Amino acid sequence: MKLIFDINGGDNKSEIIRGAIEASNEFNVEVILVGREDFISENLSELNYDRNKIEIVDAKENIENNEDPAFALRRKKDSSIVKSMELLKSKKADAIISAGSTGALLAGGIFIVGRIKGIKRAVLPTVIPGLKSNTMIIDSGANMDTDADLLKEFAMLGDIFLREYYKIESPKVGLLNVGTEERKGNSLSKETFEELKNSELNFVGNIEARNITNNDLDLVVCDGFDGNILLKSIEGVVEFSIKNILQTIEKSNFDNEIKNKLNKNLMSSFKDLDAKKVGGTLLLGIDGNIIKAHGNSNSEAIKNAAKYAIDIVESNIVKKIKEKVEKNER
Repeated sequence: MKLIFDINGGDNKSEIIRGAIEASNEFNVEVILVGREDFISENLSELNYDRNKIEIVDAKENIENNEDPAFALRRKKDSSIVKSMELLKSKKADAIISAGSTGALLAGGIFIVGRIKGIKRAVLPTVIPGLKSNTMIIDSGANMDTDADLLKEFAMLGDIFLREYYKIESPKVGLLNVGTEERKGNSLSKETFEELKNSELNFVGNIEARNITNNDLDLVVCDGFDGNILLKSIEGVVEFSIKNILQTIEKSNFDNEIKNKLNKNLMSSFKDLDAKKVGGTLLLGIDGNIIKAHGNSNSEAIKNAAKYAIDIVESNIVKKIKEKVEKNER
């Protein structure tokens, strides 16, 4: 198996290289490092790796988060995202791992790699743990502006993904809203509610953000704007909670042994919410394996994103989604 790593994208470029090498060594895969050759070579000199498994593709440009993605793709042909997408399109590798611009990855996936036939937009699913079950949020940041038809399509993609990859027989689907009543929300929420209610999905109604981690839903549907705010709010609350509890323990009169045990148990409780452990998520709706990692990913997160990519490739999930979508189109 061969994985592509976008080195120019993300905040921690050296960490991406380190994570790629750790993945190559631990999972026995070949990797293509796409980025500035001089920078990559300099960082590789400090690492132990099998030279036969490492390939460097020089790409001097990067598409920044503040650039218009479609325009930047046309203008920056020497960018790491464009070259990575071209490698994936030409079957030179099995998957891409990138911590770069979400918009550029979305645009590159659509215009270079290509969408699955019958899908209008690609979408980012993100799974968060809960007290009763894990819940997938879709969309978590790819599409800021949507309509009811698109949100129904996102729900359908999420439903197929949960069935085929996570082996959930009949995923429970909810709609993110400001209340649980059927007529709650803005016009988009109300229209989407009707679309989902009249679909073949196992739609169970609206859900409020505060109840997402304490429910038995499998999928929560929303646009990328609300989904991204939701996820970052959860991350912020978790970070605040951990720091606040740790400070309280430190100021307590407990002896050091008890403090250490409490700290260890606390961190163990929150480990499932650690973005580094998750690594990345598949860009659903694209006819290829594109894994989006967090922008500030460190080497551990990149290695885990590679592990996830390997599992996605081996599960052949993109082909399964294509077959399901094409069947539904007929």
